[in-house]
Amino acid sequence: MHLADSVPSALFNNNKKSSSKGLLEGHRIPLHVHVTFPHLPCASLDYSHDGNSMSSGKFDHYHKAPYTFTKRKPTVSEYKLAAVSGYGADSAIKWKLVEGCTLSGTLHIPRVGGTISISVSPDAWRRATSVLSFGVDPSRDADPFHGKLPNVTHYIQDVTFGAPFPPGDNPLERTHHVMDNGSGVALANVAVKLVPTTYKRTFHSARETYQASVSRHIVQPETLAAQRSTLLPGLLITYDFTPLAVRHVESRENGFVFLSSLVGIVGGVFVTVGLVSGCLVNSAQAVAKKMD
Repeated sequence: MHLADSVPSALFNNNKKSSSKGLLEGHRIPLHVHVTFPHLPCASLDYSHDGNSMSSGKFDHYHKAPYTFTKRKPTVSEYKLAAVSGYGADSAIKWKLVEGCTLSGTLHIPRVGGTISISVSPDAWRRATSVLSFGVDPSRDADPFHGKLPNVTHYIQDVTFGAPFPPGDNPLERTHHVMDNGSGVALANVAVKLVPTTYKRTFHSARETYQASVSRHIVQPETLAAQRSTLLPGLLITYDFTPLAVRHVESRENGFVFLSSLVGIVGGVFVTVGLVSGCLVNSAQAVAKKMD
């Protein structure tokens, strides 16, 4: 273990020509996200990174190239994985009533702590709560949830920070967050600690990877209301990087060491067999002499 490399900050930079964008250029890692919401239409789904949301047009706040996040209808296989028993997955697929949404793509993030949120969009949430509060006619255009609160049950196909660590499992892969509280409204709060890890195999170059430690809990709507939280129902991932890094090296013994060990084992076997056989022969001769 050793201290991880520090990331420069523009806060104490005296060079006016430099910017935080330039400083973070060599300190980004890819964040890959693939999440399916089986009961939330794409028009009602919003996502944001560090408070900059897609709906505000500020999601690409420090990237040269446009972000590659896309929203689309789930495929049949994605919907079957995401839908849980009791929600009529088979009948919905049969009658093509799937209105869920899959969010997938890759975002290059700096190696500093941050948050990514995938939730009900502010506009859809406002319309849904207005219908319930004031009894507005829940037409499809006015209310995509048909007079009910949005069900934010979701299935995380994969959330990966940087290159995966091959010997370990990814805790943010193939996992459900089921909102079974009757309303379907809740917030899945996931905290991720990332350990920078250099992975080195024999005859291979070293690779920079990350090990993830995950803790999660479901925040119920009563708790959100009591705390007067501005967070919307959905998925909130908070991540941070540990100051300690790990170097994991897999190695093999030298070929000559293996051959010498093999010769030693074979020689030892022959010596042991010779001693045992000699003892047996001497014992047999002694018994024969006594019988004579």
